[in-house]
Amino acid sequence: QVQLVESGGGLVQPGGSLRLSCAASGSIFRISHMAWYRQAPGKQREVVAGITTGGNTNYAGSVKGRFTISRDNVKNTVYLQMNSLRPEDTAVYYCNLQTPGVPVTAYWGQGTQVTVSS
Repeated sequence: QVQLVESGGGLVQPGGSLRLSCAASGSIFRISHMAWYRQAPGKQREVVAGITTGGNTNYAGSVKGRFTISRDNVKNTVYLQMNSLRPEDTAVYYCNLQTPGVPVTAYWGQGTQVTVSS
């Protein structure tokens, strides 16, 4: 069983920065695809950024150039550095781990609230 624990959310003014962290239990982290999702009130959950085991990254168009996903396979942790935050970035942010192989098993963290407001 994999457990994911997010931290780093909070209230920030527009234009500010936050860094989210997600610590994973177990040894499967280093062979798993990791991603960050977010869900705003009244909206569907959407992918924000993903990172492969090899460090290749991809981003949603709305955050490209502002957010950076990274991973530390020694600390079993994935990060999301968020810069130039906007009110529309306000959401609950979730960490996601996808196991390798077939079938894929997905694990989710409990979520961390990010609020961008003046």
